[in-house]
Amino acid sequence: MSDNSPDLEDDTGTFESGLPGFLGTIDVFISKVEAVMLAMGVILMAVNTCTNVIARYVLGEGMFWSGEVNRILIILITFAGIGYAARHGRHIRMSAIYDSIPTKGRKVLMIFIALFTSVIMFFLCYHSVGYIETLYSRGRILPALGFEIWWIYIWVPIGFAITGIQYLLTAIKNLTSKDVYLSTGVVDGYADTESEV
Repeated sequence: MSDNSPDLEDDTGTFESGLPGFLGTIDVFISKVEAVMLAMGVILMAVNTCTNVIARYVLGEGMFWSGEVNRILIILITFAGIGYAARHGRHIRMSAIYDSIPTKGRKVLMIFIALFTSVIMFFLCYHSVGYIETLYSRGRILPALGFEIWWIYIWVPIGFAITGIQYLLTAIKNLTSKDVYLSTGVVDGYADTESEV
């Protein structure tokens, strides 16, 4: 498989890391965790919503806890999704300066961007844990489901940590390869066009 493939997946659709050894193992493990979180979250939300609609029309009354379940799943999908977007180089980028500089400058800038973003994600992870501790100390509960509200925010620090790790791995990939990578498996398209000229 070429290092320049947009997303490194084998014939079965399984993610293959562009990183060697232990870092590649971490990368593949995180990709599996993200895939399970996103797939289960979307499937459960669809089933929950459809079941609630059917119950409302058949029984005349919806499931009172359906909204809270969807709220939990939205948080899960959102914070699993930021790691997934980082893995596939799909985050929105403001690239006017980046686009105008040569490959070596883009590589240096991408390393800086990835490291800085990783630090920010770990910073947010740390503060989200503090937020969860605050919610835990207040003892608030979800009215319909009846369990403590801090449980639904567990996905926030997990998502930030996964995204921070992904950006850190992207910086390492850029430090150890000749091409410019937007993520561990996505090569910057500008590098290809310059090499052809």
